[in-house]
Amino acid sequence: MASSSSTLAGFGTAPFAGESWWRRHQMTLTPAILLAPGCLFFAVFVLWPILDSLWISLHDWDGIHPMRYVGFGNYAELLHDDTFYTALENNVYWLLAYMMAPVFGLVLALFLNQTIRGMRFYKSLFFFPFVISQVVVGLVFSWFFNVNFGLLNVVLHAVHLPRVALMESENWATVGIIIAGLWPQTAYCMILYLTGLTAINPELVEAARLDGASGWRLFRHVILPQLRPATFIAVVVCVVGALRSFDLVSIMTKGGPFDSSTVLAYYMYDQTFHSFRYGYGAAIATVLFLLMDVYIAFFLWSLLRRERR
Repeated sequence: MASSSSTLAGFGTAPFAGESWWRRHQMTLTPAILLAPGCLFFAVFVLWPILDSLWISLHDWDGIHPMRYVGFGNYAELLHDDTFYTALENNVYWLLAYMMAPVFGLVLALFLNQTIRGMRFYKSLFFFPFVISQVVVGLVFSWFFNVNFGLLNVVLHAVHLPRVALMESENWATVGIIIAGLWPQTAYCMILYLTGLTAINPELVEAARLDGASGWRLFRHVILPQLRPATFIAVVVCVVGALRSFDLVSIMTKGGPFDSSTVLAYYMYDQTFHSFRYGYGAAIATVLFLLMDVYIAFFLWSLLRRERR
C-alpha cells in the first residue's frame, strides 16, 4: 500500500516538476522566445548582406566570372578616383542642407499646431509631399526647373529676367536636387514635431507662464526640451536620408552633367550595374556605410553627453 502510494506520488510529481522549471525560467525565456524571430530576420536580411558586401569589396568581380581576390585594391583605387571625391563632396552638401529640414519642420509644426478655422486643410497640404513617391517628386521638380517650359523659367521670363538652366549646370544641378529632396523631408520632420507637440505637458507650460516666461523664453526652456525625442528621430532620419540619396539623382540628372551631381549611392549603383564592377561598387557601399555609422555614433555620443549634464 505504501509502495503504491509512493508510486502515485512519484507519478504525479513529474508534470509539476516540469511546470515549476518553466515558472522558474519564464522571465528569462519569454523575452528570448519573442525576440528570436526578429533577431533571425535581422541576422539574415541585415547582418549577412553587410558581411557579404564587405567580402565582395575585397574582390574584382563582374557578377559572372569567378571572383578574383585583390585585397584592399578597390579601396586604394578609390583614393585616386576623382568621381568618388565629387560624390563624397556632394553627400556632404546633402548632409548640411538636410540639417535644415528639422528647423523648417519645427516652424511648420508650430504654425499648424494652432486651433484656427481650416487648419485640417492646411495640414493636409503640408502633409502631401510625404505621402507621394520620390520618383514623382523628382519628375515634378524636373519639370519645374526645365529650361524651356518649367514654371520657374516661365515666372522669370514674365518678370523680364534671364532663364536659368539648373539641371544642365555643373554648379547648380546638385542644388536643384537638394531643394527637391528638402520638400518631402521637411514634411516628415513636421509630422514628427506635430506628434511631439501633442505630448507636451500643459502643466509645465502653465507653470512657466505663471513665473512670467513667454515667447522665446517659454519656447526655449519649456517646449523645446520636451521635443528632444522628436528632434533626435528627425536628425537621424535626415542623416540617413542625405547619405543614401539615390532616387532623386537618378530621376533628375542621372549623376550629370559630367558626374557633377552624383552621390555615393548613385555612383555605387552606376559602377555595379552599368560598369559591372561589383567589387568596386561594394567598396563604395562600405565607405558610405562607415560614414553613416560614424556620423550617427557621434550624434548619439553628443546627445548622451548632453543628457548627463
